[in-house]
Amino acid sequence: MEFTDAVALSTAIARGELSAQDALDAARARAAATEDLGAVCWLMDEDPPAATGGAFAGVPLLIKNLGGPFAGIPMRAGSAALARMKGASDSDLAARFRAAGFRPFGATTVPEFGLSLSSEPAIGPLCRNPLDTSLSAGGSSGGSAAAVAAGIVPLAHATDAGGSIRVPAACCGLVGLKPSRGAIPGGPGFGNHLGGIATEFAVTRTIRDAQALWPCLTGDARGPAPAPQHLPTEGSFTIGLLTDTLGIDPARTTALAEAAASLEAAGHRVIDIAATELTPIRRASARAFERIIAANLATLVASGLDASLTEPLTQAFIERGQSMSASELWSATEGAAGAAYKLWSLFDRVDVLLTPMLSGPPPPLGAFPTDHRDTATQIERMDTFAPFAALANVTGAPALTLPFGADDTGLPLPVQLIAPPGGDLRLLALGAMLEAEGRWHHPIPLFGGAA
Repeated sequence: MEFTDAVALSTAIARGELSAQDALDAARARAAATEDLGAVCWLMDEDPPAATGGAFAGVPLLIKNLGGPFAGIPMRAGSAALARMKGASDSDLAARFRAAGFRPFGATTVPEFGLSLSSEPAIGPLCRNPLDTSLSAGGSSGGSAAAVAAGIVPLAHATDAGGSIRVPAACCGLVGLKPSRGAIPGGPGFGNHLGGIATEFAVTRTIRDAQALWPCLTGDARGPAPAPQHLPTEGSFTIGLLTDTLGIDPARTTALAEAAASLEAAGHRVIDIAATELTPIRRASARAFERIIAANLATLVASGLDASLTEPLTQAFIERGQSMSASELWSATEGAAGAAYKLWSLFDRVDVLLTPMLSGPPPPLGAFPTDHRDTATQIERMDTFAPFAALANVTGAPALTLPFGADDTGLPLPVQLIAPPGGDLRLLALGAMLEAEGRWHHPIPLFGGAA
């Protein structure tokens, strides 16, 4: 029996076509069969508690090894500096995943403290791309993306502070939504993590899964889920197509233009936006990202983290944070506010931006080394590979990536949609229109079934 996504799997479980235990056993078996991919860094010895209800009742779930706590699952952030201790209690988000019926049973590989767009921590395992094992699965949610692309689970928990949901999704041919700031609960004790640039959600195989997951994780947990946003009447969106995107390879530029043509054919208006209009926003975002990350790591050391147990790049970011002045950090936050204002001004002219997600195909393993101390070079490498990623985090805007075709080697051609804060479901509705064209097909079925 084959399943396209988590909605299909949960429906089959609800109908009694297979049991929740069958689904968990299939996920465990697939994890064992794909162990050499390095997607999973830890598995429970015992089975998680059975789900008692929820939209995704019985669906197995893997948790990114960096983010809010899930009771019983260690959060090591890919670092030898964090003990192998299991979370004592759930974050609000973890509780919502469980209430939706998911059964978390393991954790996925991340680069140390998420400081890379490839998931290759020194403590291991090295995470490979299921579409081509010589290539990176992206980062920092690379393990989650590899697990979904390899068919271990239909969707996986992920986090995003500078593209960490979207980049791995783009590398592995998946859907990746970075929610609006404040849309996803961050408590208790996780509410302003990384100064508000980080958020949590998932990587999924389909837009449908992201749409179904959204009401489970958002809104007031004490009340009903928010009413869904419906796509406005035909032709009511103005799409800003980013043009003159220097450094983007031709195949991905072509996919972007074809996505714009598809939306225009559906009745939406497309106008050109020069990529240079985003340059000051990108620069301010990169500066804020670098300083916030460094300050956060320095704070961890002040709270007891042993910096000597971390990788060289992490140590350099820690030292950068320790030497940073208050005025330097403050100027970065002011710059972030200014970047958000500039982006809001752009949304006076367009409803959604359509941008490249990546500048080229997934890079070879080793393209983002962390055994050096050059923080500026690391930031530059990340910005070059995903030039329009971090600006969504720093400004608080929602952003969605999905594959829109494949290149000559069979690798996905991802595009990105960005909306004003609060426009998450607008992005998903547009993404569904693009997905419906069927330009991308997952080569590896869920649980490794017949292709």
